[in-house]
Order: sequence, then C-alpha cells, then structure tokens
Amino acid sequence: MYGIEVLALVLVGFALILLLTGVKIVPQGYQYTVERFGKFTRVLRPGLTVIIPFVDNIGHKQNIMEQVLDILPQEVISSDNAQVTTDAVCFFQVQDPVKASYEVNNLELAMQNLVMTNIRAVLGSMELDEMLSNRDRINAELLIKVDEATDPWGVKVTRIEIRDISPPQDLVDAMARQMKAEREKRASILEAEGEREAAIKVAEGQKQSEILKAEGQLEAAKREAEARERLAEAEANATSMVSKAIAEGDNRAINYFVAQKYVEALQTVGSAENSKVIMMPLEASNVIGSVAGIAELFKTEQPKP
Repeated sequence: MYGIEVLALVLVGFALILLLTGVKIVPQGYQYTVERFGKFTRVLRPGLTVIIPFVDNIGHKQNIMEQVLDILPQEVISSDNAQVTTDAVCFFQVQDPVKASYEVNNLELAMQNLVMTNIRAVLGSMELDEMLSNRDRINAELLIKVDEATDPWGVKVTRIEIRDISPPQDLVDAMARQMKAEREKRASILEAEGEREAAIKVAEGQKQSEILKAEGQLEAAKREAEARERLAEAEANATSMVSKAIAEGDNRAINYFVAQKYVEALQTVGSAENSKVIMMPLEASNVIGSVAGIAELFKTEQPKP
C-alpha cells in the first residue's frame, strides 16, 4: 500500500508539472510564438492557452504595443563640411510577431543602427542652415526611409523625431555674428529706404509748391494785364473825348491835358529821395489855372428847368 501511495503522489506531481508546463497565460499587448522541436508552428494570442508539454516551446515573446527606441547621439558632417551632434527618438510597433521573431536578429539593435545610418545619410546631404531650419522635412524623410526598410521585419515605424542638432560652439558664435551682421544690414537698408522716401516726399512738396507759386504768378500777371488793358481803354476813351472836345473848339480839354502832365511831373520830382529843395519855375503858377480848367471840364451842364 505504501508503494501505491508513493506512485500516486508521483503521478499527481507529474500531472501538475505537465499542467503547469502546458498551460500558458499570454498578457495583453503581447504575442508568443510556439516552436515544436525548434520549428515555428503558431502564435499565442493574449489570454489562457495550452501547449503540448516537452514538445512545444515558447520561442519569442513579442511586445505588439507601440514602443520607443532611444537613438544614441552621433556626429554628422553636413554637405558644407559643418560637424554637428544629433540624437533622435524612434516610435515603432510590431505588427507581425512572426517576421519580427524570425526575419531579423535583435530587432531593437537592428532598428537603432538603421535609424542612425539614415540620419547620417539625410543630414549629410544638407547644408547647415538647411539642416537647422527644416526639422520637419528631416523627420518626414527619415520616417519614409526607415519604415520602408523595416517593412520586411513586420514592424511599422510611426514617428521619428530629431531631438537636437548641436553645432560646435565656435560655429554657433560665428552664426550669431553672421545673424547680427545680417540684421544690421537690413536695418541700414530700411533706414536708407526711409531717407529716400522722405527725400522724395520733400521733393514732391517743393515741386507742388513751385507749381502753385507759378500758377499764382500767372494769375497775378493775367490780372495785372487785365488791369492795364482796362486802364489803357480808359485812357483811350479819355483821349477820344478830349480829342473830340478839341475838335469842337473847347480849350478846356487842352488845359486838362497840360495840367495833368504838369502835375505828374511835379509828383515825380517831389517823390525823389534826394530832393530836399525843389526849384519851381514861375510858370508853375499857371497850373492853378489849369486845375481850375480841369474842374470846369468835369462839370456837366445841368438841364435847365
């Protein structure tokens, strides 16, 4: 009886070992590959599953969740021979655990080397200024190249981000001086353009002022000519009237002309600045008579009642 009990215990223990060996629990977010005598047979999905003990073995445990791969910093030489240090981060997801297990050895190491190689290729084809200002373009090109290369491995690359591009300090200082010089140049250009615009405005103002001044002088000349024309017409009319009066034998008209010219001459002599004492001839007394004649000339005969 004692031997039977021992055998039973052995059989129960062996059954428990078989049960524990054959029952597998796959956590959510993982998939396991099953190998039978070293050959892949199937994939275990998340949950409780059973395999044949001592015949089937778990080959690879693949994480099918999106993962982050930190890319080591490396030095890259641009197309204009500028040396920079760059590092990146890669996001990927295993979509086919069979390919990821049997098409590549050490998936993470292979992806890291692949991303570093493509970073050197993409950044090496750019100049430094282009490299620093086109971060989104670099990320897009890297994503296309790396995703295409990892497709046979059953891996989908979702994002590649360049975290930092660091030129040497002396190059950074040179770029700062260049930027300062460029800004000073643009400031000088803007200042010169402002001065030019101001000079143009001043010249336009002076031009408009000269035009208005010329127009004013032209208008004044026209008015002066019109006044002279009217004065000439008045003198012509007066002369015509006097001539008519003389023709009719009226001596007062002659006296009017003589007195007018005499008075104008006296005004000219009297208005001279260097004339302090004026010597007048005795005939000047005759002007009084002429003036009286002028008064008589302008008297019109009143109609008799």
